[in-house]
Amino acid sequence: MANASDYDYVIVGAGSAGCCLAYRLTEDSDVRVLVLEAGGWDRDPLIHIPLAWGKIFEERLHDWMYFTEAEPGLNGRSIECARGKVIGGSSSINVMGYVRGHRNDYDRWRDSGLTQWSYAHALPYFKKQESWEGGETAYRGGSGPLATRWTRYKDPLIEAHVEAALQAGFKQTDDYNGEQQEGVGHSQATIINGRRCSAATAYLRPALGRKNLQVVTQAFATRVVFEGNRAVGIEYEKDGERSVARASREVLLAGGVINSPQLLMLSGIGDPDELKAHDIGVKVALPGVGKNLQDHLSVGVDYTRREPGPFTERFRLDRIGLGMAQAYLFGTGWATDLPGGCMAFVKSRPEEKMPDIQILFRMAPGGARPYLPPFGGPVADSFGARAVLLRPTSRGAVKLASADPKAAVKIHQNFLDTESDRVNVRAGVRIVRDFGRQKALQPFMGKEVSPGTDKQSDAELDAHIRAVGATAHHPLGTCKMGIDSDPSAVVDPECRVRGIDGLRVVDAAVMPDLVGANINATVIMIAEKAADFIRGRPTLAPVNV
Repeated sequence: MANASDYDYVIVGAGSAGCCLAYRLTEDSDVRVLVLEAGGWDRDPLIHIPLAWGKIFEERLHDWMYFTEAEPGLNGRSIECARGKVIGGSSSINVMGYVRGHRNDYDRWRDSGLTQWSYAHALPYFKKQESWEGGETAYRGGSGPLATRWTRYKDPLIEAHVEAALQAGFKQTDDYNGEQQEGVGHSQATIINGRRCSAATAYLRPALGRKNLQVVTQAFATRVVFEGNRAVGIEYEKDGERSVARASREVLLAGGVINSPQLLMLSGIGDPDELKAHDIGVKVALPGVGKNLQDHLSVGVDYTRREPGPFTERFRLDRIGLGMAQAYLFGTGWATDLPGGCMAFVKSRPEEKMPDIQILFRMAPGGARPYLPPFGGPVADSFGARAVLLRPTSRGAVKLASADPKAAVKIHQNFLDTESDRVNVRAGVRIVRDFGRQKALQPFMGKEVSPGTDKQSDAELDAHIRAVGATAHHPLGTCKMGIDSDPSAVVDPECRVRGIDGLRVVDAAVMPDLVGANINATVIMIAEKAADFIRGRPTLAPVNV
């Protein structure tokens, strides 16, 4: 086994959190940082062309290829769990949505004892991460690494959806990342100059010119190395050879909601009974490792489109080829966006304190393929919307399959495990269908093809939900952040692993529960703040707005 050079910090994972940590820690020129990434560099042009997301997702490119175990609440189906295995992590393969969540999400964290994670404490770090195209405001950042902008996809169906939401009695929000999340509003995305602004683009690449940063790709972490009660390095495998990268200050796990708890358990940190079942010696007994898994379940409603929209015409082979090249080479044209344009945050019942359903609108047919007359024609045009259950009460777990680091873990999401989740997602589907009945959408409306207008009862909708429900790709919580009195907490409020020195987890795994949003912005916010903890710097002062 080879020994790598010593570093001050070793970061496992070059995803959203890892890229941010690498950028911030190497601002101190006397600090040496190593980033280990199991995937390769993000050189694939498809990563950088926003419209190419569909191909990346459908073909599971740059992906760990995770699937859940059979899900009892979803007819025993195994649900895909796409996680990025590439520089940039999931920020290199996601839909680029920029959503922060509701302010009450963070105040709920505060009320659980995480007093430094209220909305007032989180907001300065959201602003620090961001360069909003509208410039700095009380809520938005204007000079951060992560570029955010309005989506610019053009289709009259977008405004029809906005109007339909208003006709259905819901509010409109000028900026769901600003003062008011609730309502229907135009979408925002992490896109810069017509290309994806991943965490690698925003944070890692600007730091690569610094002499105190080293990045090693195709490096598969196998365990944390300890000396006594302190983490001192990472054992990893590259090109068939195992090496140890030593960290004189701290080891920082940023591998994500699946890989970070797996690495802790392989290293002897976890539930003693589960570790012993795989003949792994217990270093620190932390029963919460791998538990508390949460994710957003989404359920679609789909319609045929009366007349073909702009997307279908553009998907002809010669046109899409030109569009993709234009987007990649010049950052211009219609392939620089996804066929969305708006989303809504609504309450399933008026008495809810905040929106509990997110509605994601799609202006183009799913599964579209390039075509070229006379050899083939386009798929029938359609559109739809997905109801996303924002704060499920169901909880799952990530468990080891064996002590072999390369054996995929067992993922149990336990979607729809509680009655309240089943009731709320059904209500979300009914809201989506109500939108579809509004006058504004009728010029575009063909027929409801899924679940179909003949499906009206609770039992029929529940059957539809079990048959088509899927992840919205926002898993978190498997290394829960909490206070000392919380026996399920894995890390403390500064992301330090309990019971061991020199080891932190900084990624989606530490989030105690789900925020009402896509989670990439929140993960980067956590990493921005954790970087100050790690550097021993005063955290940014809370901002009350």
